[in-house]
Amino acid sequence: MNLKEIEEKILSGGRISREEALWLEGNVDTDTLCDAADRLRRRFHSDDVDSCSIVNARSGNCGEDCKWCAQSSRHATGCETYNFLDEEEVMTAAKRNEHEGIHRFSLVTSGRAVSRKDLEKFCEIYRHLSSETNLYLCASMGLLDAERMKMLAKAGVKRYHCNMETCAEHFRTLCTSHTPEDKRATIRAAREAGLDVCSGGIIGMGESMKQRIDFAFELADLDVDSVPINILNPIPGTPLEKTAPLSEDEIIRTAALFRFILPRQAIRFAGGRKGISHAATLRMMRGGVNGVLMGDMLTTVGNTIAEDRRLFAEAGLNF
Repeated sequence: MNLKEIEEKILSGGRISREEALWLEGNVDTDTLCDAADRLRRRFHSDDVDSCSIVNARSGNCGEDCKWCAQSSRHATGCETYNFLDEEEVMTAAKRNEHEGIHRFSLVTSGRAVSRKDLEKFCEIYRHLSSETNLYLCASMGLLDAERMKMLAKAGVKRYHCNMETCAEHFRTLCTSHTPEDKRATIRAAREAGLDVCSGGIIGMGESMKQRIDFAFELADLDVDSVPINILNPIPGTPLEKTAPLSEDEIIRTAALFRFILPRQAIRFAGGRKGISHAATLRMMRGGVNGVLMGDMLTTVGNTIAEDRRLFAEAGLNF
């Protein structure tokens, strides 16, 4: 087993095995691994950054018990709460992001699932976004069924986001109010409605590298289109508030390994970019990552668009 053979296998259309992925993790240094991951990125993707942005359309008061989340009502985090973000604010944010050159835009809501009645209000916003912008519209509104997915699709939504968060084995230690199967059913419903699927998760929640590799294979089996990688931001008041941070090397290697396992998917660096060094972020952008979530996140502040423009230029990527 060697790196060249594994790389050529993927370049020729083959799929890496778990054993090969574990071998890469244990036997290849970080720079060599990243250089190979970036060759895969160039083979299956362009030098254009796949950019997206989000707006927190419903915040807080979530009844789920996800240990990492600031918006759960079971945790005392002081999170801002509201039921509907004003439509004018949504439209302003969308048009600003489009003006800056960001390609995709999503409304994100807290809670297990948006009700049909409330979804009708959000669909009206999507119809306005469809008529007034050229953005590729996405939605992240919880564990929806096929009927509600079709409502979104009819309103102009093209992609649905439902993070699996971590491998199924580890997920059960972090959340008991819903299951990985609930999430898989949501992804199937999105597919049934003709929507693309964005699904990734958070690293640094106490999982091992082997579990991260298992997670990447689970996403590959789901054949998702986009994979956001978030780094845990330990929010005070959540059960994970004292979780030790990952090393930058481990973060970089995780993204590179995801590229080997998910060569055709957009690997999107999302939440947590603000917390690592410029050098580490640059290594990831030259190490297999081809997408980013830009602007502010749900309850945390992100990098500025101007900062990201400079990063992409330094990485030799187009935006």
